[in-house]
Amino acid sequence: MMRNSSQFPFILFFLGLLLFLFVPSSSAQLVPAENRILFQIQQFLEYPPVLQGWNNWTNFCYLPKSPSLVITCSGNHITELTIVGNKKSPSQTLKSSTPQALSGKFSIDSFFTVVTKLSSLKKLSLVSLGLWGPLPAKISRFHSLEVLNISSNFIVGDIPSSIVKFKNLKSLVLARNLLNGSVPDLKGLVAIQELDLSNNHLGPKFPSIGNNIVTLDLSNNFFRSEIPNGLNKFNHLQILDISSNKLVGPIPSFLFSMPAIQSINVAKNQLSGALPATVSCSNKLNFVDVSSNLLIGKLPACLGSSSRNRTVINVWNCLSSTSSTKYQHPHTFCEKQAIAVKPPSKTDDDKKKQSTIKLGVVIGLIAGIVVVVSAIGLLIFFIVKKVTRNRVQGYKNDSFAFEKNSTLSKTADGGNARRTMRLTSLGLPPYHVFTLEEMEDATNNFDPTNLVGEGSQGQLYRGWLRDGAVVLVKCLKLKQKHSPQILQQHMEMISKLRHRHLVSVLGHCVVTYQDHPNTASTVFIVLENVVNGSLKDHLSDWRKRDVLKWPQRMGITMGIAKGIQYLHTGGVTGNDIKLENVLLDETLTVRISCYNISLPSKVGSESPLVGPDQLTSAKEAEKEDIYQLGTILLEAITGRPINSQSETEDLKLQVETCLAESPSKLRDLTDPCIRGTFAYESLKTMVQIAVNCLDKEPSRRPSIEDVLWHMQYSIQVQEGATNSGNLSGNLSGKVSGNLSNKFY
Repeated sequence: MMRNSSQFPFILFFLGLLLFLFVPSSSAQLVPAENRILFQIQQFLEYPPVLQGWNNWTNFCYLPKSPSLVITCSGNHITELTIVGNKKSPSQTLKSSTPQALSGKFSIDSFFTVVTKLSSLKKLSLVSLGLWGPLPAKISRFHSLEVLNISSNFIVGDIPSSIVKFKNLKSLVLARNLLNGSVPDLKGLVAIQELDLSNNHLGPKFPSIGNNIVTLDLSNNFFRSEIPNGLNKFNHLQILDISSNKLVGPIPSFLFSMPAIQSINVAKNQLSGALPATVSCSNKLNFVDVSSNLLIGKLPACLGSSSRNRTVINVWNCLSSTSSTKYQHPHTFCEKQAIAVKPPSKTDDDKKKQSTIKLGVVIGLIAGIVVVVSAIGLLIFFIVKKVTRNRVQGYKNDSFAFEKNSTLSKTADGGNARRTMRLTSLGLPPYHVFTLEEMEDATNNFDPTNLVGEGSQGQLYRGWLRDGAVVLVKCLKLKQKHSPQILQQHMEMISKLRHRHLVSVLGHCVVTYQDHPNTASTVFIVLENVVNGSLKDHLSDWRKRDVLKWPQRMGITMGIAKGIQYLHTGGVTGNDIKLENVLLDETLTVRISCYNISLPSKVGSESPLVGPDQLTSAKEAEKEDIYQLGTILLEAITGRPINSQSETEDLKLQVETCLAESPSKLRDLTDPCIRGTFAYESLKTMVQIAVNCLDKEPSRRPSIEDVLWHMQYSIQVQEGATNSGNLSGNLSGKVSGNLSNKFY
């Protein structure tokens, strides 16, 4: 018994030593208010897996640290909070994935009202949590913050200017969000060392930043300006990534010799000119990527092939004397493109001339206004009279309501002269708002014999207008109730879908419920009728296919790409781009027939999720259109119809294999009808475009602008070979030299 008693003090000492060694040195108990804040954060984030298991007995300061969760305490307060979820950001979401933002109940303003109460925070990281909405100005309430990382979420809108109030902030990471607009002046962030704004929609002006920056990443945005000379004062800058923007002008030579610089990436811009031979490089510089720009001349010695311990990527410029000349554009290509994107520069004489011109314009306007005002008065009188007459006629039909005060109707009546002139040049009549009676007359009361097809969106009828023109009438039954005023706004966008490479919209008609005259029930879309068949018809019929030689197929695929570009520019994505929906008129001009004419899914929806969800789904839909374009390119090159995604992947693999092995194998894979009519380098470029469009990772697929860029290069190579007259119907001997001057 005495023996056991003598051992008791030793056991207590041993237990105390263990507690001293293994219990963290942070405070034993977090203040109750911050405990409650953590539970509120858990609720706001909708109980993500990384935060599950918390309860009233959880001691947050003693939780084990992991890559997904870090809570650090000091003096009874939280000083670091890192939460990394599993919700994919817009740039990470695959085409098969659904948007992963938090639900419509989430309020980013309320969320940061709570989080900013953690007044001792020095490091805050909220990554891949599905946060959505504009970043509130109240974020500046973090007075002690040194690190802020809100990357891989769905943050929209501008970066709040109040962010410059962070006087201690060393790292700001807002990458992979949906931010847009100009970046505020960040020179007020005097301590900033890391700035990552990549993969957003920011621009066009290059942001102003303090000189202490060490890492700067502005890649994958919409910055369109020259690289500012002020960067030469960034003596601490080590990593610079401004790739995948639309930067123009020359690359400043000082960039490569900054004292601390280690890595420079300016790829995929529109930078032009030649780098001086006297350019020197910092000894610390180990990586340079200037690819896919408009550079000419020779690279300086420190960036040439002789440079040691330094990786330099320079493909797809117009450089000479490089080890990868075959991966360079012709010199004329860069000259033409550089002129197109060259920023304007004004001399003093230019400014004086411009001032004189402006004065003349002002005087002319004053004189013109006097003449025009009287004409406008007469015009308004006749328009009012005509509109009044139309309204009286329109209200006679109880089942149909015109949209009143319609901007669209004014356009159709010739209110926009410039647009009318453009449409006339396309051979299109002015946009017209039809009546239900006109639709019934055109389709013979929607006779079943005029039914062309039926899909998920509705029926498609062939019709004849009163002037004899043959049209297609798309009948869209509305699943939700919509007011004509709401639909009118949507029809404004649809009315602009008129382009050389689209089956253009000629007009529309909105029908309302008889018992609810202010609620629309049906919309009719009137489209052009193209009668020369589809691209599928031409590739399936051997007689028609034989007409489509390589130059014709290049023109057709270029037309498809231009049509897609026009749709994407107008925000129309998720289009059904396939052979049967690509129509050809009598001149083999492409007309895309089945694009996404969507109507509002729900009117009056106030869900804030509409913003980030629509932006995310639009990005995914754009990349799906690119994939479909890649499929059509393979079909045009090989002449083989593709009926499934697995067939696409199999054919892509064959093409990649042939491309890697030899020109003869790639030639054997092509449609026999085009052999002897293509320049190999032109064909190879188109094949590479197709392969890139079919990348399994949507984020790696090129934009439609990149596709058009390389298509134009392929056409230039083909034209050069055609003009040289070097036509060879088969392969003979060793393929070498300038492949762009040979036909196979």
